[in-house]
Amino acid sequence: MLRNGEPGGPRIIFVHGTPGSADGWLDYLVQPPAGTEVLALDRPGFGQSGPPGPVVSLAAQAAAVVALLPKDNRRTVLVGHSLGGAVVAQVAAEPPERVHALVLLASSLDPAQESVLAVQRVAEWPPVRALLPRALRNANAELMAFEAELRALAPLLPRIRAAVLIVHGTQDQLVPAANVPYMQAGLTGARCVHTVMLEGLNHFLPWNSEASVRGALRRALGDTC
Repeated sequence: MLRNGEPGGPRIIFVHGTPGSADGWLDYLVQPPAGTEVLALDRPGFGQSGPPGPVVSLAAQAAAVVALLPKDNRRTVLVGHSLGGAVVAQVAAEPPERVHALVLLASSLDPAQESVLAVQRVAEWPPVRALLPRALRNANAELMAFEAELRALAPLLPRIRAAVLIVHGTQDQLVPAANVPYMQAGLTGARCVHTVMLEGLNHFLPWNSEASVRGALRRALGDTC
């Protein structure tokens, strides 16, 4: 886990997609929003985190994030990119009162947008799987199971009480923008839902749209609604 900023300040927890690692958030950790404490974790199965094999359960992934929630009443913002958005949504649904705001960056929550490609099935064949780096093996296993995990998450979405900021690119070829209306419709219990569509932008918003991401963070830390 990587950490920087002001201990005791509002806490921002960054959760990467698949594959990925805490290092992907370095720009935000080196220059955190003023007065905040920022954390980025390697999700279970990635980076320096165990186990060596995949952890496909969103509930199990969420448990690693819940362990980082502050014990006091500090304002806490969860930021999830791609599959990490589903992880932080799971966290915010259980327990909902401990999360002030969610920032969902190019996040995939709609099970209807998920499909398993033939190449992914080939990657699960033992001789092929043995040749893949750990991160790709575990990412493939996550994606193979992801539709079912999102279907299990769907009835929990109305439990989320946090403010939600959705940031998505209109030209995202990996996580289609069709996820956005699904999130807007499903987050019925959220304190508010604010959506920013970035025209012409793709899936890699943390790196190619840093100004927009930082703007979402400022809004999440403030009186979002």
